[in-house]
Amino acid sequence: MSGEFLGTYKNSVNKRKWITIPANFKKKFNPQTKQTVVITLGPNTDIAIYPLDNWQEKIDKLKNGTDRDKQLLSNLRTFASAEQKMEKNGRIKIGVELLEIANIKDKVIIKGSGNYISVWGPENYREFRKKRLEEHRKLFNSMDYQ
Repeated sequence: MSGEFLGTYKNSVNKRKWITIPANFKKKFNPQTKQTVVITLGPNTDIAIYPLDNWQEKIDKLKNGTDRDKQLLSNLRTFASAEQKMEKNGRIKIGVELLEIANIKDKVIIKGSGNYISVWGPENYREFRKKRLEEHRKLFNSMDYQ
């Protein structure tokens, strides 16, 4: 299985709708996946990029899950691109439909989200982080860090 993706990077979208996955994330890919990904709708206003092995594990869990899991599986498949191999420099093509859903134009935030990589429009990402920070401050204090 591919490793855990952590960290946040800024990048751009070129005219042909390609983005570049950071080298630190590329290193986390299981060599057996041969740098192959599936790109689909993310859980927020983002795009989810799964290494092929992590995608297959997610799909297998959802297939055997609850009715809610099966609905999520259907939605992920509805918006999923065909499997594609990342170029050596880390470039992958993002479909126009997903870029529109995520409100991405020319700049992106590429964020590690555990078993997948999320891609955000900068404005959506700032709003997401702002809400998360407010929630965090309400729930946790310095004693939780001890």
